[in-house]
Amino acid sequence: MTERQAQILAAIIEQYAEIAAPVGSVTLAKLFGVSSATIRSEMAKLEELGLITQPHTSAGRVPTDQGYRFYVNQLNEAQADIPSGLDRSARAIEARVQTHSNRADRAIRSAVDSLVDLTGNLGLATIGDELYLSGMGNLFSQPEFLQGNHVQAVARLLDNLEPWLREAAPNEPLNVFIGSENPIGKTSGATLIVSRFRSPYSDQSYIGVLGPTRQSYGRVMRLVRHAGAMLEEVL
Repeated sequence: MTERQAQILAAIIEQYAEIAAPVGSVTLAKLFGVSSATIRSEMAKLEELGLITQPHTSAGRVPTDQGYRFYVNQLNEAQADIPSGLDRSARAIEARVQTHSNRADRAIRSAVDSLVDLTGNLGLATIGDELYLSGMGNLFSQPEFLQGNHVQAVARLLDNLEPWLREAAPNEPLNVFIGSENPIGKTSGATLIVSRFRSPYSDQSYIGVLGPTRQSYGRVMRLVRHAGAMLEEVL
């Protein structure tokens, strides 16, 4: 893949996250300062690679799970090189958690509630043997989940999430499971982003969010990673 193709893929993913509609060549041509024909040619190559697809009802393109995976891998590499300065959102999580630093359960819940407010996703965390969930309304108000089959697949994923986390124990500080990569609810069209952290309850505690595959990965991954690291530090 060329550098420009990678940039076009990133632009499609980021535009789609914002507008929740397929992204057309005219929009991208303006963004890159090239002709629509050039963009269409590049899009055709990205489609051949299986990274984007064209919904039959639209002239625009949307990312595939494979496209999101390529993008997330690139983000992971880039974020590893960025100094961990705190932006306003990260400071907001920290402020809420610090007020409950003497109560682990409240600190974890407040971190989850902060992630819900900041990402618009469903927030989750393991507290001992329980799974704390917050922001269910956020999740099911997303346009992707207005269809019944998606709702059922997401519900199945949520029903099985706590035992799966305990059994699989994802081992990276940040884990991203995109769409069909999810072990349960593969057809849900949802992405699970979780951070592992040590707490008084377990060395394998988790905090994260569940939302549509269409989301602002860079920002959400950064916030989830920060929430996990901060809880480990505070607790």
